[in-house]
Amino acid sequence: MSTQAATADALPQKTPFIQSRLGSFLAVVPLSIWVVNHLWDNLAAFQGAQAWQSAVTEYKHPYSMIFTFIIVLLPLLIHTAWGVARLFSFRPNLGAYPNYGNLKYILQRAAALGVLGFIGAHMWLAFLQPRLVHGAAEPFAAIAYEMRWHTPTIVVYVLGILGTAYHLANGLQGFAMGWGLLASERSMRRFEPWSIVLFLVLLAMGWGVLFAMYQAGGTQAVIDARNAIVQTQGDMH
Repeated sequence: MSTQAATADALPQKTPFIQSRLGSFLAVVPLSIWVVNHLWDNLAAFQGAQAWQSAVTEYKHPYSMIFTFIIVLLPLLIHTAWGVARLFSFRPNLGAYPNYGNLKYILQRAAALGVLGFIGAHMWLAFLQPRLVHGAAEPFAAIAYEMRWHTPTIVVYVLGILGTAYHLANGLQGFAMGWGLLASERSMRRFEPWSIVLFLVLLAMGWGVLFAMYQAGGTQAVIDARNAIVQTQGDMH
């Protein structure tokens, strides 16, 4: 990251030290760990509907869903509030300093807004709405069908995963800088390849899940299962 971008990132001095460290910490632990684990679980889509539903939507203990929801939602809300406060103090200066580090800084802020919208929509459509409205977790057939036949869905997920992978990977570098783990230009340059590798790994995992669901959505078994789900829901209403 460039000196100009690093300086711009450090401008909002009004943020209390503890609040800043807490917001930064929650971006990496537990949120980043949960994101990696969530992507890994979703890769079960390559093994079929039952494997995916067992890995993603089923919980071994009756309280595990509530526990998972709390340790994910609470840090997410805190990190979001922290990030939104930083956005209000953000002043882009790419025109004055058109370099790689400053471009990364601008993209990080833009990705944050996109990821916020993506995660909000994802949590409502894939987690809350099926349980609150239909009384059950979203079945594999429903989401796989949407991935294959509803173009806006696949586009949103492609861009959402791209933004999430970038925001997390680049944010890890910012976290290391903020906590003093990277204290010089040289150390930041040496860390850069690791940040890029993490970005590519997360992107490959996420887009791999989309590919598996897109493929499954075209099979007759999924189409029939999805139609049966729609029919059942119609009968309930």
